[in-house]
Amino acid sequence: MSTTSRAGNGPVPLTAPSPEIVSVGRLRRWWRAAFLPFWVVPGLWCVAAVVAGLVLPKVEQSVGSIPIAVASGPDGARAVLSTIAGAMISVTGLVFSITIVVLQLASSQFTPRVLRSFLDDRVTQNTLGVFAASFLYSLSVLRAVRGSNDITSVAVPQLAVTVAFVLVVAAVGMFLAFIHHITSSIAVESVIGRVSDECRRIIESGLGHEDGLPTTAPELPDLPGQHVVVADRSGYLDLVDRGRLCAAAARHDARVELLHPLGTFVAEGAPLAVVRLPGAAAPADVNWAALVAGGVVLSTERSMQQDLSFGFRRLVDIAERALSPGVNDPTTAVQAIDRLHDLLRRIAVLPDVHPVTLDEDDVPRVVTRERSFGDHLDLAVDEIAHYGRGSLQVPRRLDAMLEDLATVTSGDRAGAVAAKRAAVLAD
Repeated sequence: MSTTSRAGNGPVPLTAPSPEIVSVGRLRRWWRAAFLPFWVVPGLWCVAAVVAGLVLPKVEQSVGSIPIAVASGPDGARAVLSTIAGAMISVTGLVFSITIVVLQLASSQFTPRVLRSFLDDRVTQNTLGVFAASFLYSLSVLRAVRGSNDITSVAVPQLAVTVAFVLVVAAVGMFLAFIHHITSSIAVESVIGRVSDECRRIIESGLGHEDGLPTTAPELPDLPGQHVVVADRSGYLDLVDRGRLCAAAARHDARVELLHPLGTFVAEGAPLAVVRLPGAAAPADVNWAALVAGGVVLSTERSMQQDLSFGFRRLVDIAERALSPGVNDPTTAVQAIDRLHDLLRRIAVLPDVHPVTLDEDDVPRVVTRERSFGDHLDLAVDEIAHYGRGSLQVPRRLDAMLEDLATVTSGDRAGAVAAKRAAVLAD
């Protein structure tokens, strides 16, 4: 990220990021890039299998014959390991093909934005991992089989061959579990329920913000110094660490104001935040871009780590896809509305997240853009009402949802619900 000054002094020279502003946001992005991709779990299985296939024969050579090992001669061991390797690589291809078909089905039938849930599924990842590991393990052990036909010869790694049998049994069990899991996970109830569960997790964790941070603040003092921090890369505002931003701003007696809510796409070079200072003269030894970068993450795609509105977006997309002329499945849309109803009811009784964060001295240090109950209500109702106006089920279900929300809201929220209900009935 880069920074420009609007305090009247021209651009502020940038300095190298100091150790105290090591970017937790960037570390989080690197962590997600390294450990969340689909290939990581299968890759770990494969590495473990190769290591075990190389180490176990050497261990057996050191300790001698092990009673629990299944005795076999070199020819029998080679035949078994070759059969296992051939079968496992074939079934691995089958599992991969099934996974691709499921991803295509989920993308076309529901919404492309639910693919992340399928890619993050540990059952699928572990199933691929076990089959690939069985293949690589068998090949690794096969190279250690040599020598005579004496079944007691240490040239035949009996323990390693026995472990190959165990891996095959585990692979068969994983395959059966995978078939059951994949058939149930593509059911519309499971897809909608999974998205709803992720939304509830965000709500129950405080709408994605750290516990213990102040949620109220006095009026913001007018600070003349101003530095605009722009994004050094394009991406979605995915994470905001208000606690870290607050601590960094307090060290420099500044206030950081983010210009976008979570989930907003920020183009490279576009303003991302404004850092305000009590004096018009800008300190030249502070890297304001690094200060902001330490508390925010721009990602290539939206996620459900803090962004509740993304969960609403996915549920609305599922409902819209179900209402499209090519699908014409209003019952699925109603099921999505059911989940939206539950989520709206949960946040209706909670106060909106206050945009201002205070430091230990009750000084405003961070100002974020937060989505209100009304924003989530608009997202949940407007598009579904538009595309579902020709259905009998959808307007009725929306009206029932809004009627119920009216019983748990008051003040401005009750007015927003009433106005939304009138608009739905008018359609």
